[in-house]
Amino acid sequence: MALYRHEPWSLLNQLSNELIRLHDQRTDGDGSLATADWVPPVDIREEEGRYLLCADLPGVEPKDIDISMENGVLSIQGSRYSEEKSEPAPGFKRVERSRGRFYRRFTLPDTADADRIAASSKNGVLEISIPKQEKLQPRRIEVQS
Repeated sequence: MALYRHEPWSLLNQLSNELIRLHDQRTDGDGSLATADWVPPVDIREEEGRYLLCADLPGVEPKDIDISMENGVLSIQGSRYSEEKSEPAPGFKRVERSRGRFYRRFTLPDTADADRIAASSKNGVLEISIPKQEKLQPRRIEVQS
């Protein structure tokens, strides 16, 4: 039989931390809320000389995507809209595809080179290449006598 240490406040602490984290993710740098109607799925991969971020953005034109980098945080935002009509289109039984504004933020590691970030979009997939900084060679410091 295994012993289990019961911590009655751990779930409450986890909930509190998660709420704080969600609030921090949804606020811009100026404290205003960053709202989103949908959240695109994102894959992040670390390669030898770069980090590669791939976001599924089908139906989003590259001109409708805004990518910015500030204080080590990469922000991706934009919009996907469809034709809006005052009445529902005939024949639709279900509408599941999201439309409207999207917003994602990612904290980059210190090894990321913010000056060389590049982005491209092809077939509804946004690829953001974040190069790693060149490794600094250790420097030997001679002690003067």
